[in-house]
Formats: sequence, C-alpha cells, structure tokens
Amino acid sequence: MPAIERELREAEERRARRQAEEALREREEKYRLLFNNAYDAIFLNAVGEDGSLSNFLEVNDVACQRMGYGREELLGKQPCDVVDEESAQKMMGVMRELLRQGHTTFEMTLTSKGGMRIPVEISAHVFPLGGSRVVLSIARDITERKRAEEIIWHQAYHDALTGLPNRVLFKDRLEQALAYAHRHQQMLSVIFLDLDRFKTINDTLGHSVGDQLLQAVAYRLTKCVREEDTVARMGGDEFTLILPEVTHVEDAAKIAQKLIDALKPPFYIDGYELYTSTSIGIAFYPTDGEEPETLLKNADTAMYRAKDQGRNNFQLYAAEMNSLSFERLALGNMLRKALDQEELLVHYQPQVDLDSGEIFGMEALVRWQHPELGLISPLQFISLAEETGLIGALGEWVLRTACAQNKAWQLAGMPPLRVAVNLSARQFKHTPLIDTVAHVLEDTGLDPQYLELELTESIVAENVEATITTLRDLKAMGVQLSIDDFGTGYSSLSYLKRFPLDMLKIDQSFVHHINTDADDAAIVTAVITLAHSLKLKVIAEGVQTEEQLTFLRAQRCDKVQGNLFSKPLTAEEFGKLLHKKKEERWDGLLTKGVSYG
Repeated sequence: MPAIERELREAEERRARRQAEEALREREEKYRLLFNNAYDAIFLNAVGEDGSLSNFLEVNDVACQRMGYGREELLGKQPCDVVDEESAQKMMGVMRELLRQGHTTFEMTLTSKGGMRIPVEISAHVFPLGGSRVVLSIARDITERKRAEEIIWHQAYHDALTGLPNRVLFKDRLEQALAYAHRHQQMLSVIFLDLDRFKTINDTLGHSVGDQLLQAVAYRLTKCVREEDTVARMGGDEFTLILPEVTHVEDAAKIAQKLIDALKPPFYIDGYELYTSTSIGIAFYPTDGEEPETLLKNADTAMYRAKDQGRNNFQLYAAEMNSLSFERLALGNMLRKALDQEELLVHYQPQVDLDSGEIFGMEALVRWQHPELGLISPLQFISLAEETGLIGALGEWVLRTACAQNKAWQLAGMPPLRVAVNLSARQFKHTPLIDTVAHVLEDTGLDPQYLELELTESIVAENVEATITTLRDLKAMGVQLSIDDFGTGYSSLSYLKRFPLDMLKIDQSFVHHINTDADDAAIVTAVITLAHSLKLKVIAEGVQTEEQLTFLRAQRCDKVQGNLFSKPLTAEEFGKLLHKKKEERWDGLLTKGVSYG
C-alpha cells in the first residue's frame, strides 16, 4: 500500500508539473505574440550596479522593423547606440529619475540604421527579474504629433503670407539677441523698413498682386542678410531686421543700402512690371536704446525721417528725431485749431487755354498762415491732416471757400471761370461726397459747370464699380471731372474709358524734363494722344519755361498751368489779375512780355 500511494502521489505531481509547464508555455506564447505584435517598439535592458543599462536583452519585431536592424544585430547594441547625440546626453538624468521613482515617461529621438531620426515618447518601468533589475521601455512613434506641433508653432510665430517670423517671434528673438549682446558687451542693430507707395499698387491692381509683391520682396530681403540675422514681417508692408554682433555703424548702413539696391530691379507679377522702393530706419543697441520696444520705436522714427527725406533711402536714428515727432504731434493739434481760427486760406493758380490765350480757370490750393510759424507748406500739413482724420473737414472747407470765391468774382462782373478743387482719398471714400458737393453748390449759388473736381489715379482705380457710380452721380450734377497727376499711378485703360471724365492733368514731374529727357517727352506725347483719342482735354501743370511751352504747343496740349504764367495768388491778387484781363487776351507771360499764338 505505501508503494502504491507513493506512486499515485508522484504521478499526480508529474501531471500537475506538466499542466504548470503547459500553462507557462501558453503564457509565454501569449506574451511573445503580444510582444512582437504590439503597435509600439519594446526594449528590455538589465540595470548595472552603476545604474547604466546593458545591451538589449530583448526587443520586439516592431523595434527591429522601425530601427532597420536585424534582431541579433539590435541585441548587440546599447540604448546610447540608437539615439541621437542630444538624447544620449539626456540618458543619465532619465535613468536617475527612473531608478528613484520606478517608472517615468520622456521623449527622445531614436536613430535608425539608415540614419533616419524617429521622435518617440518612451514609457519606462523598472522591476526585479531573476535576482537583477531590468527596465522595460515602450517607445511610441510621435512623428505625426511632432509634425502637427511644428505646424501649429510655425503658424503661431510666422507670417502666413511670406513665411517670415512674425511680430511675436521677432520680439522674442530681439529679447534673446539683446541679452546676448549685453552679456558679451556687443553692439546690435535693428532695422525698420517700409515699402514706398505700396498702397497705390495694392489698391490699384488688387490684393492678389499686392500679396505676391510682398512675397517677392521678402525673398529678396532674406538674400541680403547673414544666416544669424533675422528678417521679419511686422504686418502690411513693414519689415524688420535684427543684425546681431555689429562691429561698426557702417556695417548696418551697408546692409541697408544692400536692401535698397535689392528692390531696385522690377518685379514681374501677373503680367505687370512693378517698381517699388523702400525707406529704412536704423537704431543701435545700446546707444539708441536697451529695451526691445525702445529700439523698435526709434528705428521706426528713423524710417519716417527717411520718408520725409524723399523715400528710397536709409536714415540712422538720432535723438533729435523724437523732438521732431513731438513737433509733428504739436503741429497736428495746431491744425485742429487752425480750422476754427481761420488761419487757413486758399490761393489760386491761373490755368491758360493755349488756343485762345485766355485764362479759362484756376486751381484752388490751400495754404496755412500760422500766426507764429508763418506760411506752412501743404507738403507739411496735408499728410498730417490725413493721419489725424482732419482731411475731411479741411477738404470740405477748401471746396466751400473756392466755390464761394468763384461765385463772388462772377457777381462782381468777372468772366465766369472754372475752379478746380482736389479731392483726397478719404473725402472720396469715407464722406458722403455727393451730398457734400450738392450742399456746397446750393449754399454758394455756384453753377456746377464752373466746378471741377480733381481725383488721383489711385482713388478712381480702387473699387472701380463704386467709383463709376459716384463719378456718374457727380457728372449728372453738371460738375467737371479730371484725373490729377496722370501717369504717376497705375490706371488701366479699360477702366479709364468707362469713367465720365473731362480732362487729364499731366503731372509736373514729366513736364519738368520734357526738353532734356526723351522718356518724359515720350510719356507726355503719349498722354496727350491717349486723352484726345478718348475725347478728353489735357492740361499740363508745372510749366516753367518757354521751351516747355513750345513743346506742349507742338504736341497739341490743350491747356497749361505753371509759374511761367503765374505763381499761386491770394484771392485779392487773383481778383486784380481777372480785372486786368477782363477785356484782354492773355497777351504774354505775367513776368515777361513774351507773346505766343
């Protein structure tokens, strides 16, 4: 019996052991199946006494596939062999945290056998196994997540149109550059640039052309600087640059001139040949400021000085520029008072018909007679009026004054003449223009045929359909319409023929050189021919010499205006001139007795 019982017991033990071994094999098979078919790469390493990791004890199939290694090949490597340099330096710190806490999650970059970088998020756990400690690492590929993060980051810190750093990234880089310059006692330069007359192109040819021009400009600007420099778009047509480690002021000046030269060649966009230039302001750390906002503001101030100096140039910031800014602010406040205190006045420049030799009209030109500063040029305050929003009130005042004066001359028995009044873009687009003109004519009693409204090409080319409607309404009132400074903008002939115009006015910049510049002479001739083909009259402004007059007569120009005949006159002086010419033909020049015709 004892022998039988012992045999039965041993048989039961053998059966239980077989069942345990079978269960273990099943568990191992399930583990191996899960291990090798997991979505993520899995690595197993032993932990040495010094806290370092051994060669891989085990890797799954996904790890081999993604890393490009055979299994035995990968088992012969350590973790530091398959990560990039930055991750390898990070490894010791991660191991200290892992051994202290027992688990951790971190990001690293694996390097495949072929050199491809694979960003991964690793979840690592340490546990005992066979008397040792091992680390199980599960590495999830986060390439798509990183790509999405990069896109979001790029969109947040870069300009969508040009791809350049935007205002936010520019200020961040400027802060870093200033901190570096402070630590190393170096000079740094900030450049602020603005495209000249970009708005005219954008408004005339459309935003699509304007956007393409900005992209082309951005490309040229980036080609002018070093790799360590920053070119950013602040918005609109404004760009900024950071030039770190500048040794001399001349270094920044050379870059500025390089930028100006880079924009000189024409841009070819959508069949247009476009020209633009830039006005640039430069400020330096630490002489012109030590804070980002101060440097940027001072560079902006210097840029406006460049515009005041005729555009297409660069200016270095100087402290006195801030005083000029304050003067401009003060001038704006004085202009507001000038409208109320009757400091403004209108001068009139005669316009002469070349066939009859008679004065047929005059242009109304606003002047500002300040009690302390004297006569202030329109070049100083017209742009200021536009910036401050006073141009609407100023424009209506000029219109009303000119119409009232013209009616007064007619009531005094003078021959009825036409008075030409310039309209600003703000007047045309942002005020009830039709109602304003109608009220002024009604209040002053001036017949509409004796009022001419002058508009620039940029005004009439923007929102063409609305412009045509407005011009037709004005024309229906009996008002005369002309395009001022013709040839300086971007008018399309297809639009021009649809406008109910009466006259084109050749800009004086072309008239000045018609006897010495073949191109200007050709432009003047072409404008006259074009106008006549469209049944329009032509008036040339800025006529100063008899040679210019002779050329214009030879090209059959209809009318002229300029200092050759008379400078702009006060209302009193112009009244005397009209009285003198009441019964006379315009026999010659006011200052000389030279006759023509």
